Amino acid sequence: MSFRPLTARTPAALLREAKPLKTLFGEAQRLDHLQHLLDAQLPPAAREHCRLASWRDGTLLLIVSDGNWATRLRYQQRRLQQSLQKLPEFSALTRIAFKVAPVAGSARPARQTPELSSQAAESLRSAAEGIADPRLRAALERLARNAHTDEKEH
Repeated sequence: MSFRPLTARTPAALLREAKPLKTLFGEAQRLDHLQHLLDAQLPPAAREHCRLASWRDGTLLLIVSDGNWATRLRYQQRRLQQSLQKLPEFSALTRIAFKVAPVAGSARPARQTPELSSQAAESLRSAAEGIADPRLRAALERLARNAHTDEKEH
């Protein structure tokens, strides 16, 4: 008994023939079309922060990248709903719901503290010596103690 692999088919043929893939592809195309219509009604700055998640039973669910944009869009919700209802695809729109879900990979990078060279630390120490204000002097001395230790050793 020998194994005979199935003949390869093009992706386009698979999408036309396989019913689950065809349905999925059709829904993806529909959502993409609705996203373009939504983008045309959104303020330009909001377009990259707002994605259409679903449209069913008169409710449009929008995924917003952060709470700030969700708040801004909620303030504009009535205007957005009225402008979308003028389009045949959204004529049955009765409600717009917002869900905040940060875009993957958009997490803020960890804050890096700048490294202080030993030369800068020495400048801070000498400046602190000439300061009469004890709080300012202590602050400068604390900053000077944060000098990069590897540079001191070289």
